[in-house]
Amino acid sequence: MMNFTATYTDQYQLSMAQVYFENGQKEHSAVFDYYFRKLPFEGGYAIFSGLEDLLEILEELKFSDDDLAYLKGQNYSEEFLEYLKNFKFSGNIMAAREGDVLFPNRPILQVEANIIEAQLIETILLNLLNFQTLIATKASRIRLVAKDSILLEFGLRRAHGSGGYYASRAAIVGGFDGTSNVVAGKDFDIPVYGTMAHSFIQSYDDELTAFRAFSQSRPKDCVLLVDTYDTLKSGLPNAIKVGKEMEERGEKLSGIRLDSGDLAYLAQESRKMLDEAGLNYVKIAASNQLDEYVIKSLLEQKAPIDIFGVGTNLVTGEPDSALDGVYKLSVSNGVPRLKISESLSKVTIPHKKQVYRLMNVKGELIGADAITMRDEEEVSRIYDPQEILKSLPVKNCKSEALLHLVMENGKRTQETRSLKEIAAYSLDRLADLPMEYKRFDNPHKYKVGISKMLKKEREKLLKKYKK
Repeated sequence: MMNFTATYTDQYQLSMAQVYFENGQKEHSAVFDYYFRKLPFEGGYAIFSGLEDLLEILEELKFSDDDLAYLKGQNYSEEFLEYLKNFKFSGNIMAAREGDVLFPNRPILQVEANIIEAQLIETILLNLLNFQTLIATKASRIRLVAKDSILLEFGLRRAHGSGGYYASRAAIVGGFDGTSNVVAGKDFDIPVYGTMAHSFIQSYDDELTAFRAFSQSRPKDCVLLVDTYDTLKSGLPNAIKVGKEMEERGEKLSGIRLDSGDLAYLAQESRKMLDEAGLNYVKIAASNQLDEYVIKSLLEQKAPIDIFGVGTNLVTGEPDSALDGVYKLSVSNGVPRLKISESLSKVTIPHKKQVYRLMNVKGELIGADAITMRDEEEVSRIYDPQEILKSLPVKNCKSEALLHLVMENGKRTQETRSLKEIAAYSLDRLADLPMEYKRFDNPHKYKVGISKMLKKEREKLLKKYKK
């Protein structure tokens, strides 16, 4: 886990916090909602990731002596800096389960704390959850098309700085099997994989000598990169020769990797050559600018590829690069609050809330989530928060509450879930989602609606603030 202090924030958070402090508002309560407005990749769903990391960080978040010394030179008052010496998040958090399937404009997480604490954690919350949710969603899309193929995250060298660390974790949440990132493998208990670089082969006088040296040093996980010079005339024949030599030593060549050229054609020809040599157990791995569309095309061409190494397009969230998650105030010191906008899609939803996933009597998803007041017990109809004339009757539906208390008084309320458990949960939740929401082209829109009571409360506040 990377080390964070409470200065991992934006400057305006501290400026606002000082004003609250100086005006005697430091104990004023606040409720903030975290949600996003638009699905990434023009898809039909997102995968929630980053929650366990956030909770672990919040439990230990504080200002160090070095932080306070730095802030002293940033025009903050001595009294405020003295207050920050004892800063610790002591609030409550309600959140969706990490790995769950998400849709726009519904609370994913709610923070209840004093106004300063709630404000100061905004940046780190958005930074962690927006990025990991984006990457987990991209990984999930790739898993959908790759089916049972092995998926490895190879993106650390192309990632946006230290973002590669959390990208490795989020990829596992989204369904990947392993990573090349050693530090993420160590910290998050992710299986680590790797082959070799072209430079390794170039450093020897000939390719065969390079392959032999590698196989003798790494006999248990030997994967040979075969496209440095000529894949079918040099790389494959030399790999086959080394594979047969390994058999004589009682060892097995694990695989070959293709990193350029026509991957479908080269994989098909490589498979033929390997099988003809009696090396049918040798796996074929492919890399080189892969994403969900390229992998889909390769598999449609019947390319016999067993392992996909996905890098740049995964860890940078190509083509979206960011999730537009926001953190909006819904209650201030017990009073419901509302942000007004010219666009109804940006008008916020006030009050403490709960979100329910709706199902028919058979327990099948009906394609709708309901946002309600926190203490509402029964909802018979939900209304589109952006097009309020649209509504959906849900009187006889079963429901599952989606927001759970995960932190109380600054301490986690549940045991930490392993990454493996989160990934398995995510696959189960995605399996429940009908295929029309998972397709790449024009996916069906999953409905998110507000209850009649919440609709009335929002309309009341709209009238109040418009005056």
